[in-house]
Amino acid sequence: MSTTDDHDRPGYRPVSPGSLAHRVPDLGALELLLAVARLGSLGGAAREVGITQPAASSRIRSMERQLGVALVDRSPRGSRLTDAGALVTDWARRIVEAAEAFDVGAQALRDRRDSRLRVAASMTIAEYLLPGWLLALRAERPDTAVSLLAGNSAAVAERLLTGEADVGFVEGLTVPGGLDSAVIAHDRLIVVTAPSHAWARRRRPLAAGELASTPLILREEGSGTRQVLDAALGGLARPLIELSSTTAVKAAAVGGAGPAVLSELAVGEELAMRRLVVIPVNGVALARDLRAVWPTGHRPTGPARDLLTLTRG
Repeated sequence: MSTTDDHDRPGYRPVSPGSLAHRVPDLGALELLLAVARLGSLGGAAREVGITQPAASSRIRSMERQLGVALVDRSPRGSRLTDAGALVTDWARRIVEAAEAFDVGAQALRDRRDSRLRVAASMTIAEYLLPGWLLALRAERPDTAVSLLAGNSAAVAERLLTGEADVGFVEGLTVPGGLDSAVIAHDRLIVVTAPSHAWARRRRPLAAGELASTPLILREEGSGTRQVLDAALGGLARPLIELSSTTAVKAAAVGGAGPAVLSELAVGEELAMRRLVVIPVNGVALARDLRAVWPTGHRPTGPARDLLTLTRG
């Protein structure tokens, strides 16, 4: 087969203008052509690229139709390139080399991305759930350096939206604007006091109205815990004490400063050792969802995606 009789070949059609993707063979076809040139055998080239010989023949014919020229002469003695095929092979080599350089560069970008993970989390999740998740992630990705930025839900949203964090975790009732989310766990807020507090000796559950009107040890405004409590009670009395971490609120309650509302995740040890007691409340639901969050339209990849998978394990 030669380049002089292309117009007589069955299925020949002239090259038409249009998208470059429709006029240039794909990388798989070019790699096959390079293998034919190097090995002098269509069957050998097919084995090298991992396809059958009929599939290789079909791919070469498709490429010839696409380019409008014959590329390979086939005979019982093997396959050799036509003059046009030799020229196309030279061009193909440059394209494949450029694609290899592209792949190396893309891998370098992935490696740089995967070398670090910046996590922003609201306080309860940061203190009581994330340590276990990050230990599991370290087992899977020992070379990834992780930094944790802990703050309230509003601070988590800000860090994500300004590009300071790759993924975040919040506890509030709603998802901050500009973020997508997925529920990863559920939590319940409970009212606790030191055993010496008058509420610990109550025989009947606390009414929701009495809880709402009582000054409490509270987290700061913007925290997920405070948002849930405020929404459930329809408003709160002026705080007895306002603190910026779950640990600080818990310590104040254990010390007898007053009642507090905390995640049940945070007080297991204190309840077991009777440093705190649960005060039942009627007429109020304090359940909440814990969510992973990320900027809208930018679902986590790499280590951030792996961390999300571990939160659901």
